[in-house]
Amino acid sequence: MEKILLIEDNKDIRDNLSEILELANYHVLTASNGKEGVTIALEQQPDLIVCDIMMPVLDGYGVLHMLHKNESLRPIPFIFLTAKTERTDVRKGMEMGADDYITKPFEGAELLSAIESRLRRCAEIRQPETSGISGLHTLLSNTSGKDLLASLKEDRNTNHYKKKQQIYAAGNRPESLYYIMEGKVKTYQRNDDGKELITGLYNQGDFLGYTALLEAGAYQESAEAIEDTVLAIIPHQDFEELVNNNPEVLSRFVQLLAKNIAEKEQQLIALAYSSLRKKVASALITLDHKYNTTNKPQFEIDISRENLAAVAGVAKESLIRTLGDFRDEQLITLRDGTIVLKEKEKIAAMRN
Repeated sequence: MEKILLIEDNKDIRDNLSEILELANYHVLTASNGKEGVTIALEQQPDLIVCDIMMPVLDGYGVLHMLHKNESLRPIPFIFLTAKTERTDVRKGMEMGADDYITKPFEGAELLSAIESRLRRCAEIRQPETSGISGLHTLLSNTSGKDLLASLKEDRNTNHYKKKQQIYAAGNRPESLYYIMEGKVKTYQRNDDGKELITGLYNQGDFLGYTALLEAGAYQESAEAIEDTVLAIIPHQDFEELVNNNPEVLSRFVQLLAKNIAEKEQQLIALAYSSLRKKVASALITLDHKYNTTNKPQFEIDISRENLAAVAGVAKESLIRTLGDFRDEQLITLRDGTIVLKEKEKIAAMRN
């Protein structure tokens, strides 16, 4: 049962709205002023907040400001209640990050519809990352209520990259957010001797290049197409507008960033302490997790030995010898340059 926090100083309105929300099967928390509402929000972590603008002690703008200072409360959908005479102030609230507003007087059905819509969109955005083109649709259109995917196709460029073609280079400043519509991409770094280490693998449905955009800095790694690839190009101004106006979207990209950091930490630990066999086994399982989207029991990996060695962080010659050992042990099959994982569970067990 979703929790709704209702902040309203007028007792009659507060009691009436509370009864309507309870009849709609919501768990209702109430506050008679903004300060009390912020305290309840911190303690109860509601799923949505409905808040009047003009209130004693702390008005609705103050409530919204306090909520956005708290990382755990910032993503909560926020709906303003406003009198007709306050309509000119609504823009201020929307610019501060409110999700919607309802003008008094209003019907109960109007409030319920707005609440259901915001909760549904919030739930869709909080779902695990969706692969494929629908991932972009979920992230953009469900946040704004508009079909921004169609707008992206009509108004944005799509760039085509050949296999091994560079997409961006380390040290350059970002100009766009990339979305992989087709193909596969790697990000990598090189040491002073030119040895390459692959730091990230990206598939259809993944975003690319958002770390530098969020940090407002330069790329720390280069990106290259592993195979023929099609990217949708979203200018950085549009990306900034999207995350600034939609806290849920910003939260989603922060989650992606945190996930990438955790994966890179595990990669560094493996490079520092793992044996050669464990490094190669980990690289094979990583590729399986990333590209075996249908979870085939014997997945065929199509990747060059150079790229696989760069994922594992080993020399190409050492990789080839280890793959030969795995083949002799009937763990994999080498077929026309591809690798088929025959004993995935045994290979995965090597990482432990």
